[in-house]
Amino acid sequence: MAKVVMYCTAVCPYCVAAERLLKSRGVTDIEKIRIDLDPAKQEEMMTRSGGRRTVPQVFIGDTHVGGFDDTSALDAAGGLVPLLNRD
Repeated sequence: MAKVVMYCTAVCPYCVAAERLLKSRGVTDIEKIRIDLDPAKQEEMMTRSGGRRTVPQVFIGDTHVGGFDDTSALDAAGGLVPLLNRD
């Protein structure tokens, strides 16, 4: 399974929803990077995501998926599981 990284904050219902969706698709390990604990990580997130400021920002392998809405839309289109199953 591809590595999953999610930039998030402590209090974020969309982060919880994204994590729930990923786990429902078989993801057992999500590397969570808390941008509320380290301001430098917010800059890192913005650089990696093309300037996005909102959380969550989900990365699967080297692919930036986006926020919860983007992740959910990818799943609805049938693209999430194949992306997760790439190594």
